[in-house]
Amino acid sequence: MDLQGLLSCTKCDLSKGRQRVVVGSGPSRPTLLVVGEAPGKTEDEGGEPFIGRSGQLLFKLLEEETGITRQDCFVTNIAKCRPPNNRPPTPKECAACRPWLLEQLDSLHPRAVLSVGNTATKQLFGVTEGISEIHGRMFELDGVCAMATYHPAAGLRSPNIVIPMIRADLRTLKTQLATA
Repeated sequence: MDLQGLLSCTKCDLSKGRQRVVVGSGPSRPTLLVVGEAPGKTEDEGGEPFIGRSGQLLFKLLEEETGITRQDCFVTNIAKCRPPNNRPPTPKECAACRPWLLEQLDSLHPRAVLSVGNTATKQLFGVTEGISEIHGRMFELDGVCAMATYHPAAGLRSPNIVIPMIRADLRTLKTQLATA
């Protein structure tokens, strides 16, 4: 992967307001590639995706339902730079980062991909349906089994509704991994 190219990327306006490019983190041969939307404030400051409350919830649920820990995952985002005011990245911003994400997928060879939230799922899988319609559905992404689930931030906002759905999705993922 052209890490220097990514770290100095100016393909979209998000490069103007970032503290750093949040490339992603994890092992070079992960069990799971976790793909979110974009770095938030905590991630822009800390340099790693999903290190705030949402990430803590996601990896707690992932370990409880599948036995997969954060150390087993490479964690990244569709957009590698933080959008202003934590707004979702625009389709143009996502398109600017897509080659970086595809390069990550190609070089990491994960056993599976987990997309979290609407923006990541629509961009990653090219679907128009919302996450409420397609969570738990299996996809194929460049020969790798992939699945979409709710963003853990939604679980923080509506824990009694969303967390049981994330848990069910993760159990489906575990079943798929067992048969892959």
